[in-house]
Amino acid sequence: MQDYVLPHGNETEYGCESHCMRVCARIDLDVIVQNLKNMRDNVPEGTKVLAVIKTDGYGFGAVPIARRLEQEDFIWGYATATAEEAFELRDNGVKKPILVLGYTFPYAYDRMIEEGIRPAVFRYDMLDEIRNRVEHLRAQGRDVSMKIHIAVDTGMSRIGVTPDDDGIRFIKAANETNGIEIEGIFTHFARADEADLTNAHETKDLYKAFLARVHDELGLNIPIKHCANSASIIDMPESSMDMVRAGVSLYGMWPSEETSHNKVIIKPSMELVSHIVYIKDLPKGTPVSYGGTFVTDRTMRVATIPVGYGDGYPRSLSNKGFVIINGQKARILGRVCMDQFMVDVTDIVTAREGDKVTLIGRDGDMEITIEELGDMSGRFNYELACDLNKRIPRVYKGLV
Repeated sequence: MQDYVLPHGNETEYGCESHCMRVCARIDLDVIVQNLKNMRDNVPEGTKVLAVIKTDGYGFGAVPIARRLEQEDFIWGYATATAEEAFELRDNGVKKPILVLGYTFPYAYDRMIEEGIRPAVFRYDMLDEIRNRVEHLRAQGRDVSMKIHIAVDTGMSRIGVTPDDDGIRFIKAANETNGIEIEGIFTHFARADEADLTNAHETKDLYKAFLARVHDELGLNIPIKHCANSASIIDMPESSMDMVRAGVSLYGMWPSEETSHNKVIIKPSMELVSHIVYIKDLPKGTPVSYGGTFVTDRTMRVATIPVGYGDGYPRSLSNKGFVIINGQKARILGRVCMDQFMVDVTDIVTAREGDKVTLIGRDGDMEITIEELGDMSGRFNYELACDLNKRIPRVYKGLV
């Protein structure tokens, strides 16, 4: 599905264009930039900011976001989860540094070396393969090396070297590997989004102690040390080090309900809207949608919305979710189908076919946040945003 871009500086309401009346996600890139600036202002001056735009920018659109952030001097670069995500950014003219946070397979190394894409490194065979690829390219007359960031496991049990003697040996080997430049070293908090930050502080202290060993025993001062994610940017700015990784909060979503909501101003940057395609009057006793899980208990006015779980809208909202029409709540009736669902507009007397339907966002005094939608559907906000798939066109405001 094609994405659509609205001109920068358009302050009028930017409704869905005629080509995406069925459903569209309106994304305000200026809000994303402001969210990032607000997070930057909560960390020490001079701290680099890495914008995490993996999984197509959490579903918001990695390429448009990166293009917008290329204009901002305070953004050092971007983080993706895969080499393919990084290649897509390069293919679309993105120049700033890119760090791949997950494992990268050897087939990607040549292009990563050539295009300055940094891998997270934590296996000895990665060191050997990188050395081989650098030497191969140098034999062709290329003056290349590969900048890497070493991943350290301080409690996620996911990827990374251990912060002990084995980890020291690995970093020594990496430093001695021909063609490799250790640009960064990082870890990740498993529990920085909790009200009790004891574990997060213990993780930070463990990581800092390991960095001290790297410096004292190996004589290395790795230039970019980073561990802070969105939650710790907000609640643990003292963990910032050389760089912070701003992820979920740059999109206007909170890391969790337990994260402080009053230290950094974060505003939603996405609205999800559709339009009523049909309204019918149903007599009492009429089943609605698959399985007849809802049956009208009175004469009801029911509207059909042309969105479904085929778009990533949660089927688990069946019989319990709601949308906003003309500033009023309209509850979902029956099961959400693959491409459509029905809502109760009996008491919304102004509702007409063609009226706007807000699935995420604000209409009048009513609002439904992505967190609220996630709670109702049994998901959390990250997951819900990532699941809004490419059948939903994204309409961007603020792209320069």
